[in-house]
Amino acid sequence: MTASDPVLLAIDQGTSSSRAIAFTLAGEAIASDQQAFKQIYPQSGWVEHDAEVIWATTLSTARNTVSACRAKGRAIAAIGLTNQRETTVVWDRRTGAPIHNAIVWQDRRTADVCRALTEAGHEAEVIEKTGLRLDPYFSATKLAWILDHVAGARQAAAAGHLLAGTIDTFLIWRLTGGARHVTDATNASRTALYDMRHGRWDAGLCALFNVPMAMLPEVLDCAADFGTTEPGLLGEALPIRGVAGDQQAATIGQAVFQPGDVKSTYGTGAFLIQNTGTELVRSSNRLLSTIAYQLDGQVTYGLEGSILSAGSTIQWLRDGLGLFSKSSEVEALAASVTDTGGVYLVPAFTGLGAPWWDPDARGSLVGLSRASGRAEIARAGLDSAVYQTRDLLDAMAADGIACGRLKVDGGMADNALFLQRLSDVLDVEVVRPVLTETTAFGAACLAGLGSGLFQSLDDIAALWKPSVTCHPKMDTAARTRDLSGWKSAVEATRAFRPI
Repeated sequence: MTASDPVLLAIDQGTSSSRAIAFTLAGEAIASDQQAFKQIYPQSGWVEHDAEVIWATTLSTARNTVSACRAKGRAIAAIGLTNQRETTVVWDRRTGAPIHNAIVWQDRRTADVCRALTEAGHEAEVIEKTGLRLDPYFSATKLAWILDHVAGARQAAAAGHLLAGTIDTFLIWRLTGGARHVTDATNASRTALYDMRHGRWDAGLCALFNVPMAMLPEVLDCAADFGTTEPGLLGEALPIRGVAGDQQAATIGQAVFQPGDVKSTYGTGAFLIQNTGTELVRSSNRLLSTIAYQLDGQVTYGLEGSILSAGSTIQWLRDGLGLFSKSSEVEALAASVTDTGGVYLVPAFTGLGAPWWDPDARGSLVGLSRASGRAEIARAGLDSAVYQTRDLLDAMAADGIACGRLKVDGGMADNALFLQRLSDVLDVEVVRPVLTETTAFGAACLAGLGSGLFQSLDDIAALWKPSVTCHPKMDTAARTRDLSGWKSAVEATRAFRPI
């Protein structure tokens, strides 16, 4: 490796921040920048982002990282982009301006629409074509809501003036100066408008959700030609050669390439994906069938469980309750007690994801006594992500798919107490890799494949190395007791309905 060797720029646009990281072909991060941005909560269960702020923070972090690379004499060979999935933007192609804030994946405002479609008998069609549930989590009802609630939007769409897409599509359109309106197969598969079986937007689904098909982007492989950046944006024209939704990018970065391999990423939410190979597995236990990645026209499928609140639970403990000043302090506080004292936190702040799919549920803290304090609540917050992961593995096991080892990444994976609790409660081996920035690295790897710097997935797999491995130490009786309490807490949470 020399200073003249090319590097790959990963743009990682997430739910709470935008980041850019430059990686060498050996997987070493040599420059990075990150900028957080404001979450917008117009009312209970609604979550929005200012798409212009997303663009500004993305461009700024990319510029800073590219400049740092140039200062080291390193040239950017290609860009890989990964993004928060399902979050939806509609913009005017004439001006490039969004017509409404982006509606975030966590948003629940279209729960009534999804419920009505389910009651009308449409969910079976959605599941069959897309592998998804009829839930406000996905993009289709968000897109329709924007068209229905912004004055003149339907008419502008009919006239061909409006474009729509997930965050990757919006950013690529901006980066290429409006030259490319494209997405990749993984992001397309999260909209509830894309037929995974045939690899195309589905006219029936677009009609069902009342979304004009002409607004939707062209769908490409994850490693492909997504266009070239305008020279003035990053100082030169740079090719965009890899795109995937954040969880699928982490699947690449974690080298989850063999059927049966499983990874779970703990960011704002938490998302567990098991590689099912070329077989589109249908869950009987309310998990999602999804596209893990698509390369050279060949789809590799995955079975996914989605947890809506993981890292955001820790943020709430920090900012909402003021239990600590930095998220990194949660480990020491939680470790200061041996258990939660019977306290359970069910973080249904924007509903519950898999396997419950209950958009109306709201968070609860149960089992409190006068002995309950900051430490017990902090530990219950960590445990909530552990128990939700166990729910997902139980659903996979009920589908006949076992998990023997779980690869983990994301911010919470830096917490040693959390990792051991995962291993204990899940009763499986838990492994954290040396390189924990797996989402960004996965995007960089796709750019490497798309630009010919990597020849195959084998080149990427060779870069994955374990760092921390946890083995179960918990006895069966204690595990059973804790899980029984969690199930009771979830039942109590779902029984309550806000007025």
